[in-house]
Amino acid sequence: MIVDSAVYEDGQRTDSPVEERPPGSFVWIGLRDPTPDEFDSIEREFELHPLAVEDAFEAHQRPKIEKFGGMLFLVLKTARYVDPDEVVEIGELLVFCGPDYVITVLHGEGGSLAGARSALEADPERMRLGPTAALHAILDTVVDDYGPAIDGLQNDVDEVESQLFSSDRVNLVERIYKLQRETLGFRRAVAPLVDPLDRLIRGQFEVHDGVREYFRDVLDHVIRAREMLDGIRDLLAGSLQANLTQVGVRQNEDTRKISAWVAIVAVPTAIAGIYGMNFENMPELKWHLGYPAVLLVIATICAFLYYRFKRAGWL
Repeated sequence: MIVDSAVYEDGQRTDSPVEERPPGSFVWIGLRDPTPDEFDSIEREFELHPLAVEDAFEAHQRPKIEKFGGMLFLVLKTARYVDPDEVVEIGELLVFCGPDYVITVLHGEGGSLAGARSALEADPERMRLGPTAALHAILDTVVDDYGPAIDGLQNDVDEVESQLFSSDRVNLVERIYKLQRETLGFRRAVAPLVDPLDRLIRGQFEVHDGVREYFRDVLDHVIRAREMLDGIRDLLAGSLQANLTQVGVRQNEDTRKISAWVAIVAVPTAIAGIYGMNFENMPELKWHLGYPAVLLVIATICAFLYYRFKRAGWL
């Protein structure tokens, strides 16, 4: 469906129909999850390249910038962090940018361009720079949304580290693995943008000269986002290794404790087993202090074993 559509002339939004737009103006159309039938009239109106249109309806495209004649075609990934589920929802945004039009096609839940449109409409000087000014506003909004998603991941990684080195005996392998999966998927959405944006800044794609420098700031943000995700990935890898090491140490501690208690319990078991054999001639059988003497011997040996195991760190 069409989310918003407007014709911009001399930096101002007008009420002109798209089909009757005046010379020198440009159109900005935003769509969300359109069907091929809904997109067909737009394709014919702006004579969009068939290969770009085909990509617009194929899911899971890699982030990229391509040129088809006088049109730039961009595939971007939007990101939104859902904290209760600890997942990064990745959406897909496709942008057709021509001499007198900008068309955006948004797939998925993440991302909204309403803020980008409103901010640009409030700045007529930038809006006068044409479709590539709108292109920058779109890119800047998408990349800025990476920040809160990265912060959400970082908060959960901090929680993992706190739990990892707390006194609670918890196994965090599953949570760490899920966060690693989300981080790697997020990085695959961010990292491929670096090279296309660098090529755009170096002039391999035609954009308005007054806008080109703005894309450098977007590139800096993308590089910073990639580096932060690399840092989170490394922290999670270290946390996973530390967790596995802790599990091994705890298993060894449990084994030592069990062995120590088995050794202590074996003493009264062995002595009681001897006296339970029911032979007539047995040590201290006729001695009236025999029973307490045996109990004293058992207690003494068990106390000595407990002391030695405690001193050795087994208990």
